[in-house]
Amino acid sequence: MPTSPISTVSQEQQHVSSLIELMKQEQQLLVAADADGLADTTPRKNALLQALAELSAQRHAALAAAGCEGSEAGMEPWLAVSGNDEARAQWEALLGLSREAKELNRVNGMLINKQLAHNQGVLNALRMPAGAEAGGVYGASGQAVGSGPSKRYVIG
Repeated sequence: MPTSPISTVSQEQQHVSSLIELMKQEQQLLVAADADGLADTTPRKNALLQALAELSAQRHAALAAAGCEGSEAGMEPWLAVSGNDEARAQWEALLGLSREAKELNRVNGMLINKQLAHNQGVLNALRMPAGAEAGGVYGASGQAVGSGPSKRYVIG
């Protein structure tokens, strides 16, 4: 366990910077609708997020051990008491990187929602009749459906 709440911040900055680069790649892949490329980024992003969670938990434990709240909210009081300008600068840099990552995440989420809406529109077009006499092309199960009752006569 780190002896100081600031001891993990440098690693956290590196991880968040890597996450930002990965999210920028993800954004390009979303714009290009490259599903395979997106699938490749997911495990890397998950690994970075897991490492960040572990570092954050270490920082929170160090804050609690220092008598501050063991959360993000505890950093400001700890920094005020420590009087360490370098530590404050590192923390502010991490917060800035976090804001950048949050904005990239917001934009990527919008791109994902746009793609989902497009895909849903395509699926609806395949399911819904184009005109009164036309039937849907595919049903909910993905199987082709007929165009309604048959007009053929059975003579027996």
